[in-house]
Amino acid sequence: MTEYGRGPGSEPWHPGDPLYGDQGWEGQQQYPHPQQASQYGHGGQGYADPYGQGGQGYGGDPYQQQAQQQYQQQPPQQQYVDPQYVDPQYQQQFQQPQQQYETGYPGGGYDTPGQLGQQYDGNWETGQAAMAYGAPPADPYGGQNPDLYGTPEAYPPPQPPGRRQNPPEPVVDWAPEEEAHPEPEPEEEKHPFFTGGDDEDDDYDEEPGRGRGRGSRDDDRERRSKAKKRKGKNGVACLVVALVLVGGVGGIGYFGYQFWQGEFGAAPDYAGSGSGEVQVEIPKFAGGYEIGNILKKAGVVKSVDAFVSAQQKNPRGLSIQAGAYTLKKEMSADSAVTLMLNPASQANLIIPEGKRNAWVYEKLDERLDLAPGTTKKIALAKADSLGLPDWAKDHEDVKDPLEGFLFPASYPVAKGGKPEDALRKMVSRANQEYLKLDLDAKAKTLGLKGPWELVTVASLVQAEGKTHEDFRKMAEVVYNRLKPSNMETVQLLQFDSTLNYLKGQSNIKISEQEANSNTDPYNTYKHKGLPPGPIGNPGNEALASMLNPTNDGWLYFVATDGMNKTEFAKTHAEFLKLKDKFNASQ
Repeated sequence: MTEYGRGPGSEPWHPGDPLYGDQGWEGQQQYPHPQQASQYGHGGQGYADPYGQGGQGYGGDPYQQQAQQQYQQQPPQQQYVDPQYVDPQYQQQFQQPQQQYETGYPGGGYDTPGQLGQQYDGNWETGQAAMAYGAPPADPYGGQNPDLYGTPEAYPPPQPPGRRQNPPEPVVDWAPEEEAHPEPEPEEEKHPFFTGGDDEDDDYDEEPGRGRGRGSRDDDRERRSKAKKRKGKNGVACLVVALVLVGGVGGIGYFGYQFWQGEFGAAPDYAGSGSGEVQVEIPKFAGGYEIGNILKKAGVVKSVDAFVSAQQKNPRGLSIQAGAYTLKKEMSADSAVTLMLNPASQANLIIPEGKRNAWVYEKLDERLDLAPGTTKKIALAKADSLGLPDWAKDHEDVKDPLEGFLFPASYPVAKGGKPEDALRKMVSRANQEYLKLDLDAKAKTLGLKGPWELVTVASLVQAEGKTHEDFRKMAEVVYNRLKPSNMETVQLLQFDSTLNYLKGQSNIKISEQEANSNTDPYNTYKHKGLPPGPIGNPGNEALASMLNPTNDGWLYFVATDGMNKTEFAKTHAEFLKLKDKFNASQ
């Protein structure tokens, strides 16, 4: 019995049968290789149709001994192509004569009711055998052969892959009731920038001839009204974009012009040497652009770039120093640079080394256009608020608490300034210099009480010495006379400079009567030890010598020429000789 219930026997299937042969399935049937097909016959192609149609093979009687031996010799894992789906054209092309085994049945088939033939359960894609050769298949109908396709209600037989088609979709005519539920209209693509965040449709066009109710027409009018409003929003958005683009182009043009002006155009500048007077103060480490800004704010130059360009062109332009300058208003940049390089324009107050505070106060009054004595009054009244260190405060019998703290240097002093501002800068500079020397530690090594006494010694060295070598010897004289073991002067310094400070003078010849009669604490002829405080403002060289005195035993000194030459002695006898030498020079 066949797989689909055909009757027994070897009668071939009718070509109209859906499982007859291959039916020309294009590209889906897998064909066996000729070499594989030849293994089961004598040069024949594939297996012969077991039902006697279109091929040669081992279609003889399966009970023939020769045929049984031939099949038993084949490899057990060989796979076969389902003879039901072998293309007849393919079989005809490679068909070769081979020996037939007589079975007594027409067509060489052996599917009989009593003797079931070999069946293979293959598929269209692979063509592989689903069961070993020689095993008798089960009869699904128990020897019956019903016709499964004999009635109209029978399910149509399976179609090969190449002929399968999807069932046609049913055609549905428009019905009146369907008009109440029209199909949804396709959404129009929207962009949130141009629609303003509105998600409704921009427009709606009703198909002609299609009936709509009043509600639908109202919706249509509302939709069209919203579409018009949205189009207005779109126009505004486009206008905004256009304005942004125009503004961007304008901005690029402006910055491009500024760049061209900066690189290739001349900077704005005044002409001529200016008029009137104005004082400006240039801080330390100021560069060209900072100086140019100060001059522009004061009305001296017209632009910073003009000044910087003039400074770079001048060979000495980069040597402009910090300080106060007297300039003119509305000067050309070249004229301003030239005048600032002229020392006559500098309004700085330069404090020489060893100058007393009285001299500084007078100069500040002159520079600031103040009445004489104004700066001194302010200094004495505001001394504690001008930045003095704690170790410089609250000393007895001190005539000026700022003495020794108006450090010798150059300070900008311009008209219109305040005296306390200038004094504060000077005290700040002194603090910076003293901090570098670590006076607290050095005072102990030199046998003094603290920084205040060291600054006082430095002021004495500065006032009495003339050269660097004089400073170191002078410092040794001070330390040797302060020693308790000094029996030559018994801790008396006997310096003319302290008496001159007391009297506000600078005489080189002091009478013995005056020296022995004045009882002021600053008179070192009368009082042992150091004076109450510094007698001037020492410079860096005197400070360094005070910290590094000689160690030769010097105890006396005399300015033998009365001015520049100072000679030193270790004993009183040597001192007397130097004194005679001085008297001879007068």
